Amino acid sequence: MLPYTTIPGVTVAKLQTFIKKMPKAELHVHLEGSVLPATLLKLARRHQIALPADTVEGLREWYTFRDFDHFIEIYMVISSCLRTAEDIELITREFLQEQARQNILYTEATFTPYNQYMNCQLDFQPQMEAVNRARRWGYQELGVQMNVIMDIPRIIPPDQGDRVAGWALEWFGGGLAALGLGGPEVDNPPEKYRRAFNRVRQAGIPCVLHAGETVGPSSIWSALKVAESRRIGHGVRAVEDPALVEHLRAAQTPLEVCPTSNLCLGVYPSMEAHSLPVLMESGLFITLNSDDPPMFNTTLTEEYLRCQRAFGWEQEVIQGLVMNAVEAALLPEEEKAGLRKKFLKQFAAL
Repeated sequence: MLPYTTIPGVTVAKLQTFIKKMPKAELHVHLEGSVLPATLLKLARRHQIALPADTVEGLREWYTFRDFDHFIEIYMVISSCLRTAEDIELITREFLQEQARQNILYTEATFTPYNQYMNCQLDFQPQMEAVNRARRWGYQELGVQMNVIMDIPRIIPPDQGDRVAGWALEWFGGGLAALGLGGPEVDNPPEKYRRAFNRVRQAGIPCVLHAGETVGPSSIWSALKVAESRRIGHGVRAVEDPALVEHLRAAQTPLEVCPTSNLCLGVYPSMEAHSLPVLMESGLFITLNSDDPPMFNTTLTEEYLRCQRAFGWEQEVIQGLVMNAVEAALLPEEEKAGLRKKFLKQFAAL
């Protein structure tokens, strides 16, 4: 690890200013998991839903990470307050405002409409139409671009996974970039939804699965074999299997690493103990992400700042990680080329 207090040529203060101002792209962040306490309170009052606290301060304290079960509880409460298409549009607009504040020019946000479908009887079409209205607004008014990765929650029956796959088949290309798999890894392997992933892959739709966080390398192997996952959401425990590391290195399969999330969930005890430096030294394709920002008390900007302090990253490394996210984006090559040019222009100006 480099001594972060003596980086040659650039002071830490200048690097941190650079991180705050630089253009960013994010590939692993959950739309519903980005709802702020103030917004949740607004939604709950709109629909007369009782929450564990009735003030923003109280909800902020309730949001504080305790354990995985509590995290899921918060997530499901948020979902239960998303009753209408207007609610979906509200949280998407506020999400895009926060992305714009951090100069996150491109995002692929994970969205779990099945939860609202089941909890609130809100059909998928009005949900996606609301997201698309907000996407258009975000691009026109804020200059930020977003596409959606719709995920199957791992706890639902396989036939309901087929339902989500049907939504993906209908909406792919209309703001929808891929089909994913999220939720508790333990006892919920990708094989459970093999039929759903086969359907979308046969239609040419990319799959992007969460794997290799709370379950080890076997989960990553399954994501690759069952769904030919284009990227791996998390994937940090790949280091436990040298053959898997070599496979990921050779294929240059991008890993969507979310360090603070990993620490909160107990995958690693500290940033210094995180596998990220080993993954990078092994030649793996790494992107940096925030996962569920308010629940883990982080942002994408903060992830870069924390990693820079812990690992002594120089400007070249930081910029390289940002450009990795651009290269790993699920965009047609022409669009990606335009995005690449925009990012390089902003970096040159800095």
